[in-house]
Amino acid sequence: MKGQLRYATMLVIPVLFLLLSGAAAWANIEVQCPGDVDGDLVPDPFLADGTTPNPDYDPNVVCMHISGGDGFSKMADGYDQYHFSFGLVGPTDPSTIVSPNSVVADFTLKARLPAPFIVLDEGQELYLTMSNVGMVMRPDLFDPHSVHFHGFPNAAPIFDGLPEPSPTANMGSSFTYYYKAAVPGTYFWHCHVEAAEHMQMGMIGNAWIRPAQNGTLINYQGRDYTLFAYNDIDGSTGYHKDYPLQMIGFDSVFHDAHIAVQPLPFAAMYDNYPMINGRGYPDTINPNPITNNAVAFGAGENFDAQQVSALIEAVAGERILLRVSNVSTTHIYAIATTMGVPFKVVGRGAALLRGPDGKDTSMEVSVLNVAGGQAFDAILDTLGVAPGTYFLYSTDLANLSNGPEERGGLMTEIVISAAP
Repeated sequence: MKGQLRYATMLVIPVLFLLLSGAAAWANIEVQCPGDVDGDLVPDPFLADGTTPNPDYDPNVVCMHISGGDGFSKMADGYDQYHFSFGLVGPTDPSTIVSPNSVVADFTLKARLPAPFIVLDEGQELYLTMSNVGMVMRPDLFDPHSVHFHGFPNAAPIFDGLPEPSPTANMGSSFTYYYKAAVPGTYFWHCHVEAAEHMQMGMIGNAWIRPAQNGTLINYQGRDYTLFAYNDIDGSTGYHKDYPLQMIGFDSVFHDAHIAVQPLPFAAMYDNYPMINGRGYPDTINPNPITNNAVAFGAGENFDAQQVSALIEAVAGERILLRVSNVSTTHIYAIATTMGVPFKVVGRGAALLRGPDGKDTSMEVSVLNVAGGQAFDAILDTLGVAPGTYFLYSTDLANLSNGPEERGGLMTEIVISAAP
């Protein structure tokens, strides 16, 4: 009943939005991808004839197209939550090419939680086009959106996403950001327009840059590695698998007031749905996408909005890199692992923990405190750890809940299987 009442007046809004959004209103959707011949957002070495070299081709160029708008997600207690975020337009399936004229029609209400990943190799160049498709459930709003790569050393303010020194994309328009992946490490990205509101509403995603050292075989303490968190030279940040763990919280009162077109309670903001990768436990260990219930709110079609699990799996003896970030607008989170799983921090703020003289300043911790806006690289070493199921969890009991439901929230499982 509660869900029906809070959306009862919003059922006709998507239809009105689409009827009023004529083709001319979306004439500014434009994608930039140097070297892309066939429109699939992948630079091509040859021109359309398949034999003539493409003079604009650069193997280090990566292109990505995202949408900015609104949508719905399902909380771990079953509560349907309205939010803002970004969707992935491309590249996806190479056989699927989205025309710029179709972006608004195809990607309204396709907001993901968390936003699509941005993953680059050191030295690559990213052309990231963000198209603002509008907030269908809030047609009274005309908010622009931007992309801010948090902690990333931008060479030009124009691509930093802050609305003061850089452009932002209005509804029906696009803006293409350029990034040179110069500094490896773990970051995150978010909309920086009305940041407190848009981040609380969910416009946040994971991001990291893999070091140039990747692919080099280095033996560290008796084990061989080809994947590394940083260019450490000695292999000390070597790992076998990596997992993003982005901690975020939703204030359901704030979100419900938003879709109900009510004054937003900024001063009273308090997250009551703490999550990892947009999910509360036990959804954190569900390997499958979670489908929202958008149809019930007159929002077109249901959509797999939550596509990222937080389940951590390893074979005994492997080292696991956790890319940890906190993007909550209200909480500092403290996380720990159950006894027997070492937790070593090797990087902070996209910087290897080394002193000026090269001294190793990495640290083993029993509890990792992560403030809002911080990112850490932590390694779980399963060597000598008995196979079984362990937990990574918030040490604050208030964050181990899904809204009014106890025993959930900011927690996931570490499943260690026996070595073959």
